[in-house]
Amino acid sequence: MIIVMKPKAPKASIEHVMEIIRENGLETHLSEGKQVTIIGVVGDKTRLNLSNLEIAPDVDKIVPITESYKLSNRKFHPDPTSVQVGNTFIGPGHLALMAGPCAIESEEQLLLIAKSVKKAGASFLRGGAYKPRTSPYSFQGLEEEGLRYMKKAQEETGLATVCEVISESSIEAAVKYVDMLQIGARNMQNFQLLREAGQSGLPVLLKRGLSSTIDEWLNAAEYIIAEGNRNVVLCERGIRTYETATRNTLDISAVPVLKSKSHLPVIVDPSHASGVRAYVAPLAKCAVAAGADGLMIEVHNNPACALSDGPQSLTFAQFDELAKELKAYAALSGRSF
Repeated sequence: MIIVMKPKAPKASIEHVMEIIRENGLETHLSEGKQVTIIGVVGDKTRLNLSNLEIAPDVDKIVPITESYKLSNRKFHPDPTSVQVGNTFIGPGHLALMAGPCAIESEEQLLLIAKSVKKAGASFLRGGAYKPRTSPYSFQGLEEEGLRYMKKAQEETGLATVCEVISESSIEAAVKYVDMLQIGARNMQNFQLLREAGQSGLPVLLKRGLSSTIDEWLNAAEYIIAEGNRNVVLCERGIRTYETATRNTLDISAVPVLKSKSHLPVIVDPSHASGVRAYVAPLAKCAVAAGADGLMIEVHNNPACALSDGPQSLTFAQFDELAKELKAYAALSGRSF
């Protein structure tokens, strides 16, 4: 539940209410908006005497929250969250553009791509050092060697870096090299991994599971935030349906739905959603129009020879053209990158 304080409630009244909650063994989550202050209550509310809270100084009302996710809930935090990542951010007023190869193949390749996508307007370099593949015989990534290349690219270009992690050991390695951890679709409900990511101290990009509902997705985010890490970004990357014309089906409606349910930033991955290079640009524009806070796009210097996901990767020229077109779409909604 949440406790809504009266407008301009003094700090003493707010702290008094929070102390009552803590004395009953529950946790508090304070959200101070421009107009009103909200105190979220995390735990078993039956332990509280609600009548005492209702008559506490400057309490306006008590509102129950029926959803199982609390900390990621917009009712707990009415204003949209902005997540700082390296020297940039993901959130209101900005369109975060993430670009790079599905899999890191070499230092030379990654530096070449990083310099190209930065020139086009990207503020993030994405690259896979750990690749959970359907087949055990497919390329699995360069692991820590790839992470070292990410660090080198970050130092040379200034781009913020994001890389997928798949285990506790990969998190321990990644925190030494990158600015943001990514939890992939296959691990969205790997709850122990979510806890470990929450304890890492780095922002976390949480991709939607292949067949997950939005409520399941937000509950997965809750695992990360419950560990004290509020810097979570949600990534819609398409869901599995009966359609076979595309790799997955991009659920563009997820963007406004999430915006209504949660305060967390939302980005879209049109590359994995479609699996087809020709569809990436129109889906990216659609995502921006729907209100996405950013895009994650796969770019490769030679897609025909890519070790992973070449058919959905853009060339340098294609990405440069798309970035130019996206600026107009972003500007229509008062955003820039």
